[in-house]
Amino acid sequence: MQSPFIITTTIVLGLAVGSFLNVVIYRLPRGESVVKPRSFCPKCKKLIPWYENIPVLSFVVLRGKCSGCGERIPLRYPAVELVGGTLAILVLYRFGYGPNGIFAYSFLMALFAVTLIDWEHRIIPDEISLSFILVGLCWSLVTPFVNPLGSALGALVGGGTLYAAGAVYKLLRHSEGMGGGDVKLMAMIGAFLGLKLVLPVIVIASFFGSIYGIILMVRGGGGRTAVAFGSFLAPSAALCLFLGPYLLTWYFGLI
Repeated sequence: MQSPFIITTTIVLGLAVGSFLNVVIYRLPRGESVVKPRSFCPKCKKLIPWYENIPVLSFVVLRGKCSGCGERIPLRYPAVELVGGTLAILVLYRFGYGPNGIFAYSFLMALFAVTLIDWEHRIIPDEISLSFILVGLCWSLVTPFVNPLGSALGALVGGGTLYAAGAVYKLLRHSEGMGGGDVKLMAMIGAFLGLKLVLPVIVIASFFGSIYGIILMVRGGGGRTAVAFGSFLAPSAALCLFLGPYLLTWYFGLI
């Protein structure tokens, strides 16, 4: 059982990380620095003082509007902050507050950023996927959840599987079926989760991605409707991070 101090500290830090993630989600796809300048209103460009940038609380106090121009602040901003706090608590209870918890939480927040960026912009920034391949390999050196060999093979097989699938699709349909961003994202996921969980992630993401694709086609999107596959890979990886061992036990129990 964690102490109230640790729980409170974890929530506060999670909310703060969620606030920073909002900056990443907005600026990275636009090629802007996530460090400078300070947070500002996209409409009136007013720099936001620290007391108006307190996660969730500032949104409530300001009634969801910019104090400078009155522009409405999207609900996504406090929602991302709340998810940051919630995931921090889940990681605390699943992985503890040591190195395992720090690596697992950073992985989850990277997946969360990828989900929202890919959904909105149809891109997966290399700054996230490539750098976190290295982070995943480093995690394998200090965690009992995946060994270095499994991490390396997971990155190679994960990325290689999607690359091969995309190559076959292009050969048969004469069009791109898998973006390079998805390939690098799957390599990142494999580095964190290891070889054993590569297939479950792809299967879960393909299942829900196919359902979404069918819905789009029913609505008139046509047979070549594009699906932001990274937005399904990332949540599937998050699910497997928490439930991977149970999913594997269930799967092999069916065989």
